[in-house]
Amino acid sequence: MHIHRYYNEHDNRYNNRHKDRYLLMKLHNSRQKILDFAKKDKVITTMEIANHFQISWNTAEKYLLELALDNKFKRIKKAGVNLWMLK
Repeated sequence: MHIHRYYNEHDNRYNNRHKDRYLLMKLHNSRQKILDFAKKDKVITTMEIANHFQISWNTAEKYLLELALDNKFKRIKKAGVNLWMLK
């Protein structure tokens, strides 16, 4: 029993490590795609990103906020909508 439990725990750590790398790569690619998309327009909205990339509004907002923290975007809050401009 101990041997099987060791391998299962080891496999889970291995799988989690690769899953984390995959998610980081996916996040980086998504952020780069958003930057490329934003270069076409001066101002974009969170909903435009969500619709274009077929992701939820919350995920799009998260990516845009992270890009704003990286000083790539400036957020302009308007009534009921966030506008995003490339810096």
